[in-house]
Amino acid sequence: MLTKRIIPCLDIKDGKTVKGINFINLKDAGDPVELGIKYAELGADELVFLDITATVEKRKTLVELVKRIAQNINIPFTVGGGINDIQAVNALLESGADKITVNSSAVNNPTLIDELSNRFGSQCIVLSIDTKLIGNTHKIFTNGGRTETEKELVEWASEAVNRGVGEILLTSMDHDGTKDGFAIEITKQLSELLPVPVVASGGAGNMEHFVDVFRKGRADAALAASIFHYGEIEISELKRYLRNNNIPVRL
Repeated sequence: MLTKRIIPCLDIKDGKTVKGINFINLKDAGDPVELGIKYAELGADELVFLDITATVEKRKTLVELVKRIAQNINIPFTVGGGINDIQAVNALLESGADKITVNSSAVNNPTLIDELSNRFGSQCIVLSIDTKLIGNTHKIFTNGGRTETEKELVEWASEAVNRGVGEILLTSMDHDGTKDGFAIEITKQLSELLPVPVVASGGAGNMEHFVDVFRKGRADAALAASIFHYGEIEISELKRYLRNNNIPVRL
């Protein structure tokens, strides 16, 4: 059985790690490279670095930051934010990133997924999905959760996988930062439907939430931010807890 992955997420703004609730009210949470080093030492399986304002401010993710990260940590990491062409992906992968994640640019131009997967391989192309329940439908949002689109969660995730995405990073905006637990139902739906790994994101508040998202939500990995940044849950303790609850993890 494949081990389940624990992935700290570092949202980057102006070179600093930040964290908010429901995508707003951002607070400084420290230096991303220092946090990355700490999480790697504590047993994180991977890291995700998202430049959360890159798309809005029309900036590219900082290549120099990626180089610093690659020089200082020894676990795989994914980078996203403002990535909209082959040149940007090439620069990030050459600078040391293991995977890149696209969101707004892929929604606006789905053929970008085809281009990136054909050029670099699906194994390093992650689709980041920000979704929120509108009425009875989970709609897709872009621009850091600011813009509602007409796309629906299951249809968009399925299309993206058919186009060559190798992994889905699923963030429930309704759960993000609330610490009330992951969005179990939609995580389970995508995990059972799609042939690629699904990473659950948004809502982690205690260790039992991780058990639930792996056991009930069938997630391949779970991502969290504030509970790790502010020391509410320590990664090595979380992994021992998961192992004790018969969730396969790498210790």
